[in-house]
Amino acid sequence: MQDFHFSASVLLPYPLIEVFDYLSDASKLQELTPPWVHFSILSPTPIEMRQGVLIRYRIGLRGLSVRWDSEITRWDPPFGFTDEQRRGPYRLWVHRHEFEETTEGTLATDEITYRVPGGALLNGIYVAPELHRIFAYREERLHALFP
Repeated sequence: MQDFHFSASVLLPYPLIEVFDYLSDASKLQELTPPWVHFSILSPTPIEMRQGVLIRYRIGLRGLSVRWDSEITRWDPPFGFTDEQRRGPYRLWVHRHEFEETTEGTLATDEITYRVPGGALLNGIYVAPELHRIFAYREERLHALFP
């Protein structure tokens, strides 16, 4: 089965620690996820982020409610962390969150490696365009939250 890759970056004019603290807070995902995804956190909050923690969500995909469990497999504050799907709609989902301090603020980068049932056809028709829409929404929200 083929792996696909997605990458998105946003430059925010704030210090590294502020951006990391916000984006590594699992409860903030609700604010950053578009309403059409019907995202909700099932795990009790607050969630103490660390390597090995499991976070449970529910999302909506084409009218279906889908459970998604992610494990934090790398925790390296304030430079990054990785979450990996343990249960959910993908055959593989590895999401690396990287943070880099620049002279203009903090560059936050999302690098995702994933596999989908249906392979290239489903990815090209639905998954890749939907990821672009979701992360465009996230970038817009982040610029509103970090003007």
